[in-house]
Amino acid sequence: MQNGNSIFIKIYLICFCLFVSPSLLFSQTYGPIEDRYSTLRQNSNSTLEGNDQAVWIGPGLNAYGEFTGDIYVPANADSVFNGRGRVFSLEVQGTRILAGLGFTSTRGGSSVNAAQGYYQSNDSGNDWDFITFPLDEKADDSCDAASIGPPCDIEFEYGDTTYIRTRITVPEQSPPYEVDFYDQTILSVNWASGLLRSRDNGENWERIFLPPSNVSNLNPEESYGWVSVTPDDEVINRYDPRFDNNLLGFGLLIDDQQRVWVGTASGINVSENALTAPVDRIEWRHFSWNPESQEGLLSNWVVTIRQQPDTDRIWMTNWITDSENRDEYGIVYTDDEGETFHQFLEGVRANDIGFFDEDIYVAADNGLYISRDDGENWKRIPQISSPNTFIKPDARYFAVTSTEQNLWVGTSDGIASTSDGGENWEILRVDVPLSGGNQYQPDAPNVNSYAYPNPFSPTQHSVVRIKYRMKNPGPATIRIFDFGMNPVKTIRVPTVPSSGSYETAWNGLTESGRIASNGTYFYSIETSNGFTNGKILLLD
Repeated sequence: MQNGNSIFIKIYLICFCLFVSPSLLFSQTYGPIEDRYSTLRQNSNSTLEGNDQAVWIGPGLNAYGEFTGDIYVPANADSVFNGRGRVFSLEVQGTRILAGLGFTSTRGGSSVNAAQGYYQSNDSGNDWDFITFPLDEKADDSCDAASIGPPCDIEFEYGDTTYIRTRITVPEQSPPYEVDFYDQTILSVNWASGLLRSRDNGENWERIFLPPSNVSNLNPEESYGWVSVTPDDEVINRYDPRFDNNLLGFGLLIDDQQRVWVGTASGINVSENALTAPVDRIEWRHFSWNPESQEGLLSNWVVTIRQQPDTDRIWMTNWITDSENRDEYGIVYTDDEGETFHQFLEGVRANDIGFFDEDIYVAADNGLYISRDDGENWKRIPQISSPNTFIKPDARYFAVTSTEQNLWVGTSDGIASTSDGGENWEILRVDVPLSGGNQYQPDAPNVNSYAYPNPFSPTQHSVVRIKYRMKNPGPATIRIFDFGMNPVKTIRVPTVPSSGSYETAWNGLTESGRIASNGTYFYSIETSNGFTNGKILLLD
């Protein structure tokens, strides 16, 4: 990225950094912090995709320009900026961007992810076209839960055989967990809706049928049985994602040979002709977890699929589907189209895999893993810090991607980038300037300081950050009091070299090292210019 690098070089030259080991983490002070009006939508960022000039970020459909140092905010994509939509998946190739959108719905009294549609831009995000998510038409009013067959179910042909499948008429449980495209063909993989294909750039959609969980090949010369169950416990042949885990889509990749890879809750599916063949002629090979094999998948749930640049290696993350089985979390790769798999990081719940300067990076729940020797050895980075801020030590690492200049990592506490393999980092987080709000909160008041998150839970958030302004170089003292104005904690900030906005983190511990009790706390910040006060509500 970066001749935004020039911005960070300036920060390095004037920065002040008091670093305490994450294992102690009594306080950390960082700054000065650049106050941005255009900022990330939120600090938890689960989706990243890079191109030559920028890294694109979900769930806010933001982008960071590597040459400008600017954060793009999609004010002309109303479903995300003003609406309930958020980005579940991204694919970026040159100036073309495709985003799979979902939202949080309520079903049966519980929150559930739902499909909304897609945004597509052909001009680097200046203009967006919205594509409605394809659902089946609702069945005849005479249909009920016990109805089987047309018009309640939908007939489809595969090869020379006619089958029936259940209708997918609601968006719940079908957000686009991954999208990809090649020329005018768009693929979208969704949990309940499975694999969808459009060969005319989103105008019309087809459902692509996947093999039953218990078969290793799907070809139009054979007949198949997708096991389903009626409300009366009658077993029937119906294509129904409620009863077959291989119909539940999650991972997706179009590799450089135009093969299609689909990860499900029952393994990995590979097709040579899924981009171009008619729906009833698409062939699949299906590979699932085999507890007796040392050269197979580690588990059945294949979440993320990535191709290592300039190789035939297809990497994928494996998640446990049943805690009572002997399957494992971890990652695997295949370089023979699924015939054998090489297993790594067993026991690690990995979320994404990326590549930069011939090294392999894995974003996992417990940190970032790096291998510089094709997976033989791995180093874990448990926490990332930069001169002007830090990622919390208990943050989860969700996504990883690369641009020409940098590796980018998305976490539950911000986005980090490195150009030197992890020796030095720069971090982007949500910024709400003290002097007014940001583009998402334009009406925020002018304040001298604030604390966030507020309310604060030491168990859930690990730290509360107190942001304040230093008008001149010099020291600062932050005192925290309980509701009775009894002193709880004193944090002394050594002399900072320049004016600007700074943040000091408190992890909720008292001077004696105990976790502070629930309640209201007051803080006072003393600088050479006087005092600033604020309040923190601690709820653990």
